[in-house]
Amino acid sequence: MPRTAPSPRRAPTPRLFAPPGVYRPQADTRLLAAALDREELAPGTAVMEIGTGTGALALRAADRGARVTGVDVSWAAVLAAYVNALRRRLPLRVLHGDFAARTRGQRFDLVLANPPYVPSPEPGTPARGPARAWDAGPTGRLVIDRICDLAAALLRPGGVLLLVHSGMCGPQTTVRNLERAGLSARIVLRAAVPWGPVLRSRRAWLESRGLAHAGDAWEELVIIRACCP
Repeated sequence: MPRTAPSPRRAPTPRLFAPPGVYRPQADTRLLAAALDREELAPGTAVMEIGTGTGALALRAADRGARVTGVDVSWAAVLAAYVNALRRRLPLRVLHGDFAARTRGQRFDLVLANPPYVPSPEPGTPARGPARAWDAGPTGRLVIDRICDLAAALLRPGGVLLLVHSGMCGPQTTVRNLERAGLSARIVLRAAVPWGPVLRSRRAWLESRGLAHAGDAWEELVIIRACCP
């Protein structure tokens, strides 16, 4: 009786390296990954991830053959993404600094963004520390609004922006701002997740701002997909 050769086993994917201060993939990362999986990525598709963190999403796109650039203001995140690319043997260009400044003059087929979006009592974004990965001013929109303003200049014709943020930040405002910038935009995914420790610590302040109500325990996350004509 002929024997069947066993199928070669794929090596297990190394766990992501996430040093202290680097945002670890969470529910918003997973939701954005689900949206990314819906997109067609031909080999060589030019992708940029704003705020790449560990590089989890950038590497997901690279694994499908895309040419990926990850940008982050945190040196620790740049290191983490670089190490994770080496460990997974995937090509990834990692840049340190502001996404607009570091990619000026370049356009992409797909832009991924999981920006800081948690409303904060502080007027600006933190200059350092782990909170710079989530705090985004009193409305949570300091970085979101910059992305809306610059998205058209980052995308090639037919290019797509996938942006995740909290329902506290006004998803319809994001859609309108992207449309005013000349893109077509809509909400394509939603998910409800339990409040984390940051939101719980700010409950009284969020309620005083009308961003939350007494008894709230779940936060809505949304994915907005915008397309450049």
